[in-house]
Amino acid sequence: MAKLELYIPVGRQKLRCGCTTGTCAAAAAAGAAARLLTGETLPAVRIATPAGVTVEAELLRHAAGEGWAACAVRKDGGDDPDVTDGALIFARVERTDTPGIIIDGGEGVGRVTLPGLDQPVGEAAINSTPRRMIAEQLESAAAKAGYTGGLRAVISVSEGEALARRTFNPRLGIVGGISILGTSGIVKPMSEAALIDSLYLEMDQRRAAGTEDLLLTPGNYGESFSREVLGLNLHRWCMCSNYLGAAIDHAAGAGFRSVLVVGHLGKLIKAAAGCMNTHSKTADARRETLTAHAALAGADRALLRALFDSPTTDAGVELLKQAGLLGPVMASIGEALDGQLKRRAGEGLTIEALFFSNQYGILGKTPGAERLLALHRAEPDGETAGG
Repeated sequence: MAKLELYIPVGRQKLRCGCTTGTCAAAAAAGAAARLLTGETLPAVRIATPAGVTVEAELLRHAAGEGWAACAVRKDGGDDPDVTDGALIFARVERTDTPGIIIDGGEGVGRVTLPGLDQPVGEAAINSTPRRMIAEQLESAAAKAGYTGGLRAVISVSEGEALARRTFNPRLGIVGGISILGTSGIVKPMSEAALIDSLYLEMDQRRAAGTEDLLLTPGNYGESFSREVLGLNLHRWCMCSNYLGAAIDHAAGAGFRSVLVVGHLGKLIKAAAGCMNTHSKTADARRETLTAHAALAGADRALLRALFDSPTTDAGVELLKQAGLLGPVMASIGEALDGQLKRRAGEGLTIEALFFSNQYGILGKTPGAERLLALHRAEPDGETAGG
C-alpha cells in the first residue's frame, strides 16, 4: 500500500490515517480483475472510499493462470496500527459461467459460526461495506473491458489465522482468520489523550457558539441512527467515541444545560453497568450485564446460559425476543442506565439516553428522553449551522 498522506488533527497532534482491510481487498480485487480481463499488470490502482477519500494502492504479488488472476495489497494502518498492519490482503478473481458477482473468503479470512454478526452463519467474515466496494471494482473492471460474464473474487490474508488469535474474532464465533472490515474505508488514528483533548475542544466550540443542549453519540452508528431514523438535526452534535464519562464530566463543567446520548445497545449497556470508558480493552461487560438483567426479568437458566454465550448484543436481543422478554429486559437496562448517567452528571446537568440496535431499531429510552428528542428535532435558536 502506498503511504496514505491524509492527516487529521487529534488534540495537539496531527496523526496519519490508514486504510481498512476492506479498502485493501477492494484494491486487490480491482488489480486482479484488470489483469484477468485485459491482460494488463497494473502497478497500482486508485480506490474511492465511502469516506470520500481516494486511496492509491500499490499492487504486489501478481499471478495469473487460465481463467484467473490474483494480486495483493499491503495493509497500511497509518498512526493507528492494529494487528493487521502490514498484512498482505490477496484477491483472486476468476470468470464464472453465470452472470453476477460472487465474493468469498479464502485462507486467513474468518468464517461466521454464530448469529448476530454483519454476515449470516456460514459466510466469510467480509462485512457489507467491503463487499460492496469489492463488487463495485469488479463491475467497473468488467464494464471497461466489455466483459458481460460473471466474476468470483476470493479474498485471503497472509498469516490471517495467526493474526485472528490476537483479535476478538474467536470470542465472536469467527473462526479461521480475521474479518475484512471498514465502514468508511479509512482508519482514523486513535490516541486516547489526544482524542479526549479533541473531544473537549469540539464541545467547547459548540458551547461558545451558544449550544446549551448537546447531542452525544459514541460513534458512527449513533450519528447515522440519530439523523436517518430519529430525524434529529446535528447542529448540536459531538461524537464522544469510547469516552462517555469524560464527555459528561466536561459537559457539566462547561455549563451545558442538557445532554442527550444516542448509542447502540452494545455501547450503552456498558454504561448501564457503570463503565463510562466503553473501549473493549477497558470494559467489556456486555454479556454479563445482559445476562444479569435477564435474570432480574425472570429468564430461566437455559436462556441465561445462551445469553452469556452470545457473541453480540444483537444476538442476545434475538434470544430475548424469542423468549418474550425483550421489553422487560430493555426496560431494566434503561432504568440502570438512567441511574448511572444521572449519578455521573450530577444535579446541574440534565441527561437522558436512547439505545438501539441496527437490526431491531429503538430498544429503550430513559424517562425524560422524549423531551430532549423533540428539542433536537427542532432547529436550534441563535446558533449558526453546524455550530
